[in-house]
Amino acid sequence: MSPTNLRSPVWLRLRGALWVPAYLAVFALLEHLPRQHYWATQLPLDAGIPFCPAFVVFYCLWYVLLIGTGLFLLVRDGGAFRRYMQFLALTFFLSAAVWFLIPSCQNLRPTHMEESSIFTALLSLLYRIDTNTNVFPSAHVVGAIGAALAVWDWQRPGRHRGALILTAVLAGLICLSTVLIKQHALLDVLGGLLLAAGAGWFVYRPAKSSSPNNQT
Repeated sequence: MSPTNLRSPVWLRLRGALWVPAYLAVFALLEHLPRQHYWATQLPLDAGIPFCPAFVVFYCLWYVLLIGTGLFLLVRDGGAFRRYMQFLALTFFLSAAVWFLIPSCQNLRPTHMEESSIFTALLSLLYRIDTNTNVFPSAHVVGAIGAALAVWDWQRPGRHRGALILTAVLAGLICLSTVLIKQHALLDVLGGLLLAAGAGWFVYRPAKSSSPNNQT
């Protein structure tokens, strides 16, 4: 690859994602950090929420949504990509700080899944990979809302409103899936919503989006 290509706007925009390896390292460290005491976030209201293994599909689509949104904006809109990365970096590292200072868990997972299906098999694998700790606030909720905000930011001049509707619906289903597969409690979702609302205001307030250089 020539030096000219390396200096193209797309490659320059990738600097905004340099925080990702650092966050993944922090997340892995917190997942394996031995703790003696955890704050259990479930409430009596959580017991009334049904267990729906099929929603594991939407839970896993979180990764597709976040990465797909990032790659699309990386190519199409440098300003929107930069703000998307700012939102995710801010919320994910703040979440990690909360997980470190206030270790949390939830005890809602079923001990046995009676039905056997592709959904329960996928959910069993997810349970083994993703522990039931570091749950407040929910990174899945924060990330899903972040992707929806990023698409809204990209289409604000009136481009492809259908993309916004599709992303918003998927984000809503992802947030719903966190409690329906017993990966999070309602309090975790609320924490994610509040964090996303605060970060969304900070990143996407008018002063942040009116710069004439938002395409670099």
